[in-house]
Amino acid sequence: MRTLIAAFVVLLALPAAAQSQARPRPPGTLPLEEVPPPPALPAVTESEAPLESQVVTAREEAGESIQEYRVSGRLYMMRVTPRHGRPYVLIDHKGDGTFTRQETPLDGGVRVPQWVLFEF
Repeated sequence: MRTLIAAFVVLLALPAAAQSQARPRPPGTLPLEEVPPPPALPAVTESEAPLESQVVTAREEAGESIQEYRVSGRLYMMRVTPRHGRPYVLIDHKGDGTFTRQETPLDGGVRVPQWVLFEF
């Protein structure tokens, strides 16, 4: 049985071995031009700032652990972990300093869900 399987595998590999040679170029064709370099990257916006300007600070207040996320010195998100209860996130969507707690889809706009699936 092993001999039959080995012969079958060799028969399947023969067409692939026959195609492994380089094919000659058809007459009348020209080689392709060199590929131009990619365009320059656009300027980095504040939401895509490098990691050096992103700062996370943690503090304790009234039995709650609060983590503040800042980009270029501007506070844009707070993660609040109460002593008893589930953690929640407050986000400044408009940039005006008004933080909203996004937990329901009916909070006035469509936003990307930001659920924590795993924490390490």
